[in-house]
Amino acid sequence: MKHGKKYNEAAKLIDRAVQYEAAEAISLAKKSATAKFDETIEVHIRTGCDGRHAEQQVRGAVVLPNGTGKAVKVLVFAKGDKVNEAEAAGADFVGGDELIPKIQNDGWLDFDVVVATPDMMGVVGRLGKVLGPKGLMPNPKAGTVTMDVTKAVNDIKAGKIEYRLDKSNIIHVPVGKASFSEEKLQQNFDALMEAIVKAKPSTLKGQYLKSITLTSTMGPGVRVSTAKY
Repeated sequence: MKHGKKYNEAAKLIDRAVQYEAAEAISLAKKSATAKFDETIEVHIRTGCDGRHAEQQVRGAVVLPNGTGKAVKVLVFAKGDKVNEAEAAGADFVGGDELIPKIQNDGWLDFDVVVATPDMMGVVGRLGKVLGPKGLMPNPKAGTVTMDVTKAVNDIKAGKIEYRLDKSNIIHVPVGKASFSEEKLQQNFDALMEAIVKAKPSTLKGQYLKSITLTSTMGPGVRVSTAKY
């Protein structure tokens, strides 16, 4: 794969053979974000889990202390009093059955996170084939199936992110923007790592965290030492 001049310049800053301490890795990832837009700083964690086994699934959510730097649109499926509660909490869209054809037939997906009250999961379940592959299906483990819609919406708006294994048993999550200070990125990274370490499956034999890589949207990867975790 051919890379541009900016990428190659940034790559010279980084020794691919070295596993850096988190603070230095964050500094390098920030320096290598040279695009004209505010790049996202992402973390990619390769685990020793086998997600085909239910007991080795790693999934959950964490509120990043400094948010993600992205305005998140929240859709809430609710009825009765919960509709008003969701609207008051600042949900961008609230509804029920009437949203099914809009999403299923019209392809409307102008939202980033879906929250549902438990009594609406029968309705939301009909959208499984659309929302599932996009990682938008509400899930109790991630706190997106709940009666406390106020807390759910507030947490998401404050910078709550969901983490889960992909098909290759890797976790991909944003920890902020290149414009964030190193201190803010470090705080977000620490909060994320603490949650992921706690989420280690009890049945896992062998190494849990095989590699951690920090990268900006367009920049090269920086390897982070796993020794601390």
